[in-house]
Amino acid sequence: MRSKEKCLRITSIGGQALIEGIMMRGPKKTCIAVRNPGGEIVFEEVDLHPIKEKYPVLGFPFIRGTVAFIESLKIGYGALSRSIELSGMEEEDEPSKFERWLTKKFGEKVDSFIMGLAGVLGVALAVFLFIFLPILLFNLLLKVCGEGLAPWRSLCEGVMRILIFILYVAAVSLIPDIKRVFQYHGAEHKTIFCYEAAEEMTVENVRKHSRFHPRCGTSFMVLILLIGIFVGIFIPFENPFLRSLAKIICIPIVMGVGYELIKICGRYQNILTAIVSAPGKWVQRLTTKEPDDKMIEVAIAAMSKVIPEDGADLL
Repeated sequence: MRSKEKCLRITSIGGQALIEGIMMRGPKKTCIAVRNPGGEIVFEEVDLHPIKEKYPVLGFPFIRGTVAFIESLKIGYGALSRSIELSGMEEEDEPSKFERWLTKKFGEKVDSFIMGLAGVLGVALAVFLFIFLPILLFNLLLKVCGEGLAPWRSLCEGVMRILIFILYVAAVSLIPDIKRVFQYHGAEHKTIFCYEAAEEMTVENVRKHSRFHPRCGTSFMVLILLIGIFVGIFIPFENPFLRSLAKIICIPIVMGVGYELIKICGRYQNILTAIVSAPGKWVQRLTTKEPDDKMIEVAIAAMSKVIPEDGADLL
């Protein structure tokens, strides 16, 4: 836990676990580090140009949360796709009839079409599982238990949403490839903690640190789910479609508040931030696993590439 970490400095550097690698994001650039089939660590570095540099208003508190989330999704998805290529996990099988039809129909744009379709289906599934389904289930529960349960609608929906999230993460963590990604996730957190402790980033030093970090995407998701319970109290609709639409409209508000809380928890260490961070750190027990030494080596390699010499990453 962070309260047990000897933090001499706090960095804005964050990361994301990839297929056989890690993407670290510093204030000026990102670095993808992946272990290829030959056992070597290969790198790809990209300079960062956040949209808030062009439109400063997008960097204002409570606005920047949604903007940062969208930018992180875009960068993270690209890094994940690239890590699949660098790790040698791309399938070399003969394309199916459907794949050949897509290539004939869309030509060179077939990859963009597939990624776009996957993104749309992913968003639709997320809306169904985490917004529509809990509302529908509560309405069914209301018919069984009576109107006396109505005042607890938002809390019950929120608990269902959190349970669905935890069950989903627990289920995917059983997949061997996903478990390795979660191990890289643990390596990422440990390496950041080691850097924040002002220790030399060696495998031995990194290994001893915690894998539970307050500035984690998992913690952000858990905070969003908890804040959504409070926001849901003020949504009067019972109809699943109207209530789902209202919740979708409120997502930027929820993200904005959640982002500010995550930043506060990452910067300060006190009893209040410990309480706010606790649920997310608990769920990180599912999304992070203890890494092996080779995974830590990849994390150190990625981290070393994005630390700016001028200390621009320090908060």
